[in-house]
Amino acid sequence: MKVCRGVRGATTVEENTTAEIIQATGELLERMVEANRIASEDIATAIFTTTPDLDATFPAQAARELGWQDVALLCTHEMTVPGSLDKCIRILLHWNTEKQAKEIVHVYLQEAESLRSSENLLTRE
Repeated sequence: MKVCRGVRGATTVEENTTAEIIQATGELLERMVEANRIASEDIATAIFTTTPDLDATFPAQAARELGWQDVALLCTHEMTVPGSLDKCIRILLHWNTEKQAKEIVHVYLQEAESLRSSENLLTRE
């Protein structure tokens, strides 16, 4: 039986530019999909957040460029917390799957690797 599970991911960029945000978001989405063998038709929604220092474009545009035309997408900003990671893009996918929560692989790239460490996380190789 399929249930809705959350798949988390995060990455960072060097500069607040459209090209970097789209490239980094696209790479993160591809790694999240690959690590969990996700079919886009099984994705219910995707929430994209950026730290307030990223505003050059909507990171959800990367999903549209990957062909996610039927997925509900939402972009927003993270809270401003002193000492938190700058220039960070986070993604939460709501995925209809038969996998158990402990089987989900969460993906953290670039400086975002520092956000989490666990056996069910995928980071740079």
